[in-house]
Amino acid sequence: MANLDQMMPMNLLVDARGVIRHVGPTLAKVLPYPDMEGQSFLRAFELRRPRRIQSIADVCANEGVKIYVRLRDAHATQLIGTAVCLPGKNQVLLNLSFGVSVIDAVARYGLAGSDFAPTDLTLDMLYIMESKSLAQAASGQLSTKLQGEKDEAMARAGSDMLTGLSNRLSLNEVLHRLISRRMPFTLMHLDLDHFKAVNDTLGHAAGDHVLQEVARILLEETREDDTVARVGGDEFVLIFPGLTDRDRLQSVAERMITRLEEPVDFRGDVCRISASIGMVESTLYATPVADQMLEDADIALYASKDGGRAQATFFEQAMAGGEGHAAGQENVILSDLQDGVEAAE
Repeated sequence: MANLDQMMPMNLLVDARGVIRHVGPTLAKVLPYPDMEGQSFLRAFELRRPRRIQSIADVCANEGVKIYVRLRDAHATQLIGTAVCLPGKNQVLLNLSFGVSVIDAVARYGLAGSDFAPTDLTLDMLYIMESKSLAQAASGQLSTKLQGEKDEAMARAGSDMLTGLSNRLSLNEVLHRLISRRMPFTLMHLDLDHFKAVNDTLGHAAGDHVLQEVARILLEETREDDTVARVGGDEFVLIFPGLTDRDRLQSVAERMITRLEEPVDFRGDVCRISASIGMVESTLYATPVADQMLEDADIALYASKDGGRAQATFFEQAMAGGEGHAAGQENVILSDLQDGVEAAE
């Protein structure tokens, strides 16, 4: 590995399960968590493009394609790389770089010329930058830093750091846009069942891994123009623009529930969850209001929980009574308590 690290200091070796087996010395300085060897690739990286690549297996299937990933850190730094599958080892070798953002990355992570391969053009770029006058460098770097921080702040404001999904702020913007344009849509509220038991028995690292797997599945089961947002610990809201057909939506919801019930492996341990879903269509209202739709989808979700979990329910006006809503909340509390009892057993 020493020769590999010298030639490719930003290399990453990942096995078929998505577990990191080796990290190059420069990349180790950049990763948001220490001692990443033995941990999940998706804990530190978000696969961005091509969209068809959602797992390490997909990376191997698309060998040679340029891959864009993003670090799950406060800066959301983007990396570019290529991958090769190592014959007979069932492993993938990725060679990553900062691309055009290398100057910002060098300053951000305290890197030096010795952190790059001798043949890397990055060294020439660094020497050119250092040869400029201090006044020009200070002015240019300040402008770049301010713009970069602005872009990063906007990116962080609109996405969930753990899963890479949209967050509540981004979700509200989508709802406002659809309602203002009077475009029909369906809002789906999805809540994980038995997730508390995963955290209690296997720890929060396992819980984070499960949430990342849930995010991957939800993205795979939705369209390009749909919105998938994480709005709480194990709560997700999905928006389906132009789709209000209940048969199609029921099919999508059931497919999600089926996939989410599949066991998730975490370092040899099995994590088991399911999902309950509540849905509401914008066409139920003369003038849709985002908060009201979220509340009504919540009521339908409680009905799914009350009905035994792992099912999907559409909101009906008859569900809107205050007592039914309160009863639903009580059932969810009892459900969480039951998860705790199962974990203890």
